[in-house]
Amino acid sequence: MYKVLIVEDEEMIRKGLNYTYDWIGANCVVVGEAKNGKEGLEKIEELEPDIVLVDINMPVMNGITMLENSMDKHIYSAIIISGYDEFDYAKSAIKLGVSEYLLKPVDEKQLFEALDRAKDEVELKKKYKIVKDKLEDLEDIEDVEVLRGDFINKDFKGSKHVMDMIKYVEENYSEKICLNDMVELTGMSDTYLNQKFKEETSYTFNEFVNRYRIQKSINIMKIGGGKIYTIASDVGFSNYRYFISVFKKYTNSTPGEFLEYFRNK
Repeated sequence: MYKVLIVEDEEMIRKGLNYTYDWIGANCVVVGEAKNGKEGLEKIEELEPDIVLVDINMPVMNGITMLENSMDKHIYSAIIISGYDEFDYAKSAIKLGVSEYLLKPVDEKQLFEALDRAKDEVELKKKYKIVKDKLEDLEDIEDVEVLRGDFINKDFKGSKHVMDMIKYVEENYSEKICLNDMVELTGMSDTYLNQKFKEETSYTFNEFVNRYRIQKSINIMKIGGGKIYTIASDVGFSNYRYFISVFKKYTNSTPGEFLEYFRNK
C-alpha cells in the first residue's frame, strides 16, 4: 500500500480527508497528519510517505515552502489541496513538480484519479533513484583504474622480453592470446616468462591480458560504444558471459552500468 501524509491546518478538513475517503480501496493508507509545513517536514522525515496531500495557505510554514524544503531530499508525489484558485500558486506548484492541484472541497472521484497519477509518478521517481544511486556508487567512474597508469600512458619500461610481451598484447588483444604465444615469440619457457612478467609488472600475463582488454572496452564505451556483446568481441572475449564476469571483477560494476553512465553524461 502507498503511504499518505495529510498536511492541512484546518482540523475539520484534515480529519475529514483522513476519515471520509476509502483509502484502502485506493490501495493507500494514511500514516500521519500535520497542521503546518514545519510539522509536515518533520513527518516526511519520520514517516517517508509516498504521497503528500498538502494545503498551501498554512501558519508557521506554508505548503510551497514545505515542498521546496523536502522534494529534493525525499521521494514522494505531492497533491496540492487549496481553497485558493490562484494561478501564481499553481505555477509555484508546477515548478516544484507537484503532480496535481485540487480545490476544496475535494471531490472523491478527482482525488482518486489524482492518487492514481501520483502513485505512477512516485514509482517512476523510485526507479530513477535506483538508477541514480547505482551511478553515484560508481564514484569517479571515468578514473576507475583497471590497468596501472604507466601502462595506459605507455610510460612503463621493462626488460626486452617483458616489453615484447606487452607490445604483442597491444597489437593482438582482439585475437586469442595465450602464454604459449609468448614462448614462441621469445624462445623462453612459460614458467620463466610468467615469473619475469609478474616481477616487473605486478600482474600475471593472463591477468594483464584481461585487464588490458577491459580497459580497451571502457575506452570504447567512453566514445559511445555499441552493444555489450560486440564490445566484448572487439576486445578479444569470445564468451560474452565471461566478459561480464571479468569486467565486474575489475570495476565492481557491470558493462551495462558503465554504458548507461557514459550515454547519460
